[in-house]
Amino acid sequence: MRDQPRDTLILLHGLWMGGWTMAWLAHALREAGFETRVLSYHSMTQAPQAHLEALAREVSAAPGRRVHLLGHSMGGVLVLDYLGAGADPRLARALLLATPATGCQAARDLERHTWGRMLLGESLGLWRAAAPGAIDPGLEIGAIAGDAPFGLGALFLSLPSPNDGVVTVEETRLPALRDHCVLPVSHTGMLLSSEVARQAAAFLARGRFER
Repeated sequence: MRDQPRDTLILLHGLWMGGWTMAWLAHALREAGFETRVLSYHSMTQAPQAHLEALAREVSAAPGRRVHLLGHSMGGVLVLDYLGAGADPRLARALLLATPATGCQAARDLERHTWGRMLLGESLGLWRAAAPGAIDPGLEIGAIAGDAPFGLGALFLSLPSPNDGVVTVEETRLPALRDHCVLPVSHTGMLLSSEVARQAAAFLARGRFER
């Protein structure tokens, strides 16, 4: 008897990053039983619509009977926008890591400066508004936030606590979430956290975090 095909997990990185930043997490989740694929995109120089079209193609081409999405920071915002526009019927779960789902104060602070607008590039409009509300209620969405305020963001930005140095914990909360957890990790450090990987695997497999 042939083995059941593994669920496919598509991972999206954040602003100013590349697909390589998701490599460790993708490997950890592959070891946990998922067929992992990393979608790399040009976060500053391409319009968000181009990223959404690329994600739609990736989902359409994904093998397996079920597909899950995982987005870090801006990647999570793109996941929410994709889900809000209607999605592939094979989609089962989505996991947001350090995603400012209700808007991002750090980005709005950067936007006040010419150099900040240059750094945000084509992503500028993604950070201003809350996530779309018309997401299929049958989809299970989880979020992991960090509360260790380390990194460059902590040096240049003044954010309400708790935060991960870039995104506040409150910005990661959505009414539509199936589950939410806060871990002692920073915005970028969570991509190399064994506990984040463990909790991500738990949610993607069962729709809830380990308590």
